Amino acid sequence: MARVNPATGEALDPVDADDESAVEHTLSTASDAFESWRERPIEERAELIERAGAVLRENVEEYAQLMTREMGKPIESARGEVRKCAWVCEYYAERAPEHLQDRRIGGQPGTKTYVAHEPLGPILAVMPWNFPFWQVFRFAAPHLTAGNVGLLKHASNVPGCSRAIAEVFERAGYPDGVFQSLVVDGETANEVVADDRVAAVTLTGSERAGRAVGETAGRELKKSVLELGGSDPFVVLDDADLDAAAETGATARCINSGQSCIAAKRFVVHADVFDAFTDRLVAEMESLTVGDPTDEDTDLGPQAREDLLGDLQDQVERSVDAGATVACGGEPLDREGFYYPPTVLTDVPRDAAVATEEVFGPVAAVFEVEDEAAAVELANDTEFGLGASVWTDDLDRGERIARRIDAGCTFVNELVKSDPRLPFGGVENSGYGRELGRDGIREFVNRKTVWVQSADGG
Repeated sequence: MARVNPATGEALDPVDADDESAVEHTLSTASDAFESWRERPIEERAELIERAGAVLRENVEEYAQLMTREMGKPIESARGEVRKCAWVCEYYAERAPEHLQDRRIGGQPGTKTYVAHEPLGPILAVMPWNFPFWQVFRFAAPHLTAGNVGLLKHASNVPGCSRAIAEVFERAGYPDGVFQSLVVDGETANEVVADDRVAAVTLTGSERAGRAVGETAGRELKKSVLELGGSDPFVVLDDADLDAAAETGATARCINSGQSCIAAKRFVVHADVFDAFTDRLVAEMESLTVGDPTDEDTDLGPQAREDLLGDLQDQVERSVDAGATVACGGEPLDREGFYYPPTVLTDVPRDAAVATEEVFGPVAAVFEVEDEAAAVELANDTEFGLGASVWTDDLDRGERIARRIDAGCTFVNELVKSDPRLPFGGVENSGYGRELGRDGIREFVNRKTVWVQSADGG
């Protein structure tokens, strides 16, 4: 697998892909490992995921530097990602036994009836490059602890991260075969989905990739969870704290250099505060430092690949051609690497590219609406349904609007984020199923009804 440092455009040492025999060995090892792993008491599995969290905390700098080198994540953000991965491990070490305990259900006299939560088998995780550690650990922490075994097909530009994650589990003392990395292309991954030894699949990625994996999983009658793209609305009402909304809005749009499915992408602003908010947002965006991701003071690093930079500029140009106005930014930076500045577009037509497509970079589209009803209508005017943020000083109003927005998660006076304690996922073209929390760990288990009848019939 070829790799390029996005901060410089220079080639990194390639990582060898797994050939057909290596893939077969991995699948066979996973199948064998599941038979013994599923029998390990959940308390022992919880102890091991806690050790994985410790390995992450002990090696924060090593893993952060790797992420920064392969996909350009600013170094402090990369350190934060490693720590968040440790947190999800610690969360499931503490809560998995509770989340998966048998659930007693009252039945007829003389019977014992309950629901048990049993693992399914080897689970394939097809994961993206933008959060190369976090996306994997929010899959692995719950589902390995539930008794499944994991197979990771990571994005082609972060094969070093893929191998490093597998090493985390080795360092933590996991048995052979419980978590393995497959360095393969998309076609091979689709073949793995169809393999009889794979019980289910989860994917975080584009809508196109999700449809392909979902189609194969459906044809094979396998459980799947898809977390796909988003075009999250960031709704600013007339009574919002504009300074707080603009500061958080700039962060929400530019986190991970704008390369996040839950980034704020469409800013829906009440007419009474439109000019004041837009001025503040532009100022906040322009204050962000774009630069070398290894520099501690950098807010935004490069886009992860040159083709992604080109796609982003194409969306901006098509939107401007349709009538949008560039308030700041709007052109790739003239320097080595794949850098794009924080950009704000106003006067955006409802059918422009930045209004209808997922924009995976630091480009904010700002829309003016006359009232609350129009804000909700515009927020829901999308094929996606991942997250949404609502800003108002009236919390009852904010909660009411949050409930009216069609999304998997809505936040009032906060940016959209994932938290190990809460379920995360989308609706519509943003996918289906949930990750994290109690809901997430139960996605890949057999919720088995058990009925025990007394010998005398009660």
